[in-house]
Amino acid sequence: MNTLSNRIYTSTASAFYKALKTVWWLLKIILPISLLVSFLQYWGVITQIAIVLKPVFSIIGLPGESAIVFISSIFLPLYGPIAIIATLPLTIREITILALMCLISHNLLVETAIQKKTGSSAIIMFSLRLITSLTAAFVLNFLLPVHLGANHVVQKSIEFGNVGDMLLNWAKNAGFLSIKISLIVTGLMVLQSILKEFNLLSIISKVFAPLMRVMGLSNDSSFLWFVAQTLGLTYGSAVMIEEVNNHEISPSSADLLNYHIAINHSLLEDTLLFVAIGVPAGWIIGPRFVLAILVVWSVRAIMTLKNKKL
Repeated sequence: MNTLSNRIYTSTASAFYKALKTVWWLLKIILPISLLVSFLQYWGVITQIAIVLKPVFSIIGLPGESAIVFISSIFLPLYGPIAIIATLPLTIREITILALMCLISHNLLVETAIQKKTGSSAIIMFSLRLITSLTAAFVLNFLLPVHLGANHVVQKSIEFGNVGDMLLNWAKNAGFLSIKISLIVTGLMVLQSILKEFNLLSIISKVFAPLMRVMGLSNDSSFLWFVAQTLGLTYGSAVMIEEVNNHEISPSSADLLNYHIAINHSLLEDTLLFVAIGVPAGWIIGPRFVLAILVVWSVRAIMTLKNKKL
């Protein structure tokens, strides 16, 4: 029993320092970006960008004012765009298209930095998510029933009287987010360390191995894929970075995995956020899953052709 306790204690203790480093790295990226976005929203810059994108959004079946939701999602986690959706007179059909776009391209700056740290090209990941979100919206506009749902209840948007009020609101949200990231990342790193100590990661890999083959991913991607689907890229980054640094997953396998989870991650929390406001789950889960598989197999085909030429 002492041996078991010692192994758990040792695994937990070793995980804390790694978690601290990862949390600090994440906050150095997330907090400055969120502060900048708060200023851009306060100054009306994001609104002006959305106005320019109005013609593009009409092509995918969305009113021009909905562009501000997508632009916000690029800079912010999904809570921000959902708050903006609540202030716009949109139908459930329109919100479903927007939800799919935001689920693919949300928090893009932070999550691209994470994927770069795990070995993928930042430019490719950033471009991939923007292009696929617009493509998915274009296709979904044709597939969705015309009368999917009625207008949702519109809420009054929050307006700040001065910079001080805006900064106070940002500080409150940043403090809550910092605590949340610290707790989740630390807990996840401890869990990973314990699973590794007792050789349970190999069991998880075997369970998901058949699914990995269907999706064009390697068996050693199993645990990281599972983490990305349950906790997302931001919170799951601690494990992903650790696995890559320790060579638990090959660079090529990590890169292929990034192509998949760039499009399809956080199937649990992020999906439920939109389901809570009336979006049908199937229309925002199925397209992401299929699109991610198609992208991975396409990348593999391109890599095979390149290798043959060489």
